Amino acid sequence: MAKTKQQKIDLTAHVVKMLTTAKGAVFADFTGLTMKEMTELRKKLREQGIEYEVIKKTLLKRALTEAKLTDIASQDFAGSISVATSPLDEVVAAKVLVVFTKTHDKLQVLGGVLENAFVDPSRVKALALLPGKQELLGQVVGTIAAPMSGMLRVLAGNMRALVQVLSALSKKS
Repeated sequence: MAKTKQQKIDLTAHVVKMLTTAKGAVFADFTGLTMKEMTELRKKLREQGIEYEVIKKTLLKRALTEAKLTDIASQDFAGSISVATSPLDEVVAAKVLVVFTKTHDKLQVLGGVLENAFVDPSRVKALALLPGKQELLGQVVGTIAAPMSGMLRVLAGNMRALVQVLSALSKKS
């Protein structure tokens, strides 16, 4: 069903908001995916807090121009275009889409936006290999806690040795 002019204006405004508030965005061609596969993709994206919109190329170019991403607006995307954005993490949208392409080869990553600059598909795939924000925070906490836990083990070892010596002395006498 054709969209009204107001629906197109609203969709464009929504995509502009998505692009301006996002830390990272990924453009994909979903041509050939079945409705079941699209529903599965949307579910996986929603679980990660990623916004996902299907948009016509002309409306996308208008949204990119309004979002002041003019170097991206000049990109010539092929196929049916969708935009996935994450307001919290730079790599999570890329990670979900790239993982999905491994099992559904009809989905094609066309590029993305990182720090208001266009990123080609190979760099989007490279971004997907990076750990997410939560994983990085976990690594930082582990790195900070490692010296403290090592020190605790050393101190506990000394105490354990002292207890064993005292225990041996008490058994001897």
